Amino acid sequence: MSKAFLIAAPWSNSGKTTLTLGMSRWYSNQGNTVQTFKCGPDYIDTIHHSTAARKPAVNLDTVMMPEEHVKTVFERYSASADISIVEGVMGLFDGAVKDQGSSAAIAKLLDIPVILVVNASAMAYTIAPILHGLKTFDPKVKIAGVIFNFIKTESHYAFLKEACDTVGIQSLGYIPPNDEIAIPSRHLGLHIDGTFENGIEKAASHIAAHVSLPTLLECAKIVPKIDQEASAIITSEKKYKIAIAKDEAFTFTYLQNLKWLEAIGELIYFSPIHGQELPEADMIYLAGGYPELYLEMLSDNIAMRNQLKKAADRGVKILAECGGMMYLGNTIIDEKGKEYDMVGIFPFNTSMQNKKLSLGYRKVVYNGLEIWGHEFHYSKVLNDDSIPIVGQVFSAREKEVTTKIYQHKNVYASYIHLYWAALEEAVDLCI
Repeated sequence: MSKAFLIAAPWSNSGKTTLTLGMSRWYSNQGNTVQTFKCGPDYIDTIHHSTAARKPAVNLDTVMMPEEHVKTVFERYSASADISIVEGVMGLFDGAVKDQGSSAAIAKLLDIPVILVVNASAMAYTIAPILHGLKTFDPKVKIAGVIFNFIKTESHYAFLKEACDTVGIQSLGYIPPNDEIAIPSRHLGLHIDGTFENGIEKAASHIAAHVSLPTLLECAKIVPKIDQEASAIITSEKKYKIAIAKDEAFTFTYLQNLKWLEAIGELIYFSPIHGQELPEADMIYLAGGYPELYLEMLSDNIAMRNQLKKAADRGVKILAECGGMMYLGNTIIDEKGKEYDMVGIFPFNTSMQNKKLSLGYRKVVYNGLEIWGHEFHYSKVLNDDSIPIVGQVFSAREKEVTTKIYQHKNVYASYIHLYWAALEEAVDLCI
């Protein structure tokens, strides 16, 4: 049996991720198999989760994925764990459209209790009406307990505990501020080294010293084990060789996408930074990541750039997303204006200058196929007016957006990280 719960917050920057990482490591250190999940499309938090829990993390998203798919994925991965921890996204009811895709929506769908983490550093009894509102807004969302974060003194916590008693929510403790367990910015490059590992261990110890983690498990729901074979999402004859870029520059992949690919083909990994030979493959997949941090190394690997260009010219299927798309362009311009040669399959340039955030869910429609994904980037594309594009792209509110899907022969590239693992059968992924 696996015990499951969801960590959520009233608003962002409350400490959900730090709490999830510390708890995951503490439970793992006690000999438990811990399975972590992340609500929403974030592919960075899941990398941190995987490190903390010592087990690959999985995304759950009711915008990009059908509800039955979300339930199936959760059941499959929880089945092999003692404890399943789902980290929420933004505030409890914040979704793409109202509460669609929110932490609350996923907690309801999976019928698991919510543990709130609240940054109450500048609040006392006023937290009572806030907790009351969260508890009563949607009675189907079961709030089982609350942990107060960034609380310095026992006397401050006493006010907060009284508020919990008033609204009938169990208080599970408080966590004092601790600069040693702060997570480095997750959008400036992933550097999961000994320092980060040490921070996770410190977070585990710090949280356990102030919150009774065994007591917290009493609030969790028992998830019955299922037949994992019977719950397989897709089965198909393995008939493809699929080469996947994987190194410091290309890291943003959804675990379920890789599992989906494993079901239809043999996966071969290669490094655009360090590799000298591009594997022979029916399809090449270049996911997103941080190519902007490794521009000189990517540019200097002329052998790999040339082989990718020749593969594209031969008609090999290539799917590139965000950082992968940037790599397939003519050049990438760094923040200081220096230009680096890239693969050159597409004649556009991408620039990190004058950074502006573009983000949101995206629905891609092409040749009768609909695939959902997510867009998150600071760079912009230059000189792309003459490049053929395909398909239509819509936001979560069904409004057409300007995001382009570029095509060159059998190469398809865009800023969108697609989630194709929900497809029920093997289709031509190069949409």
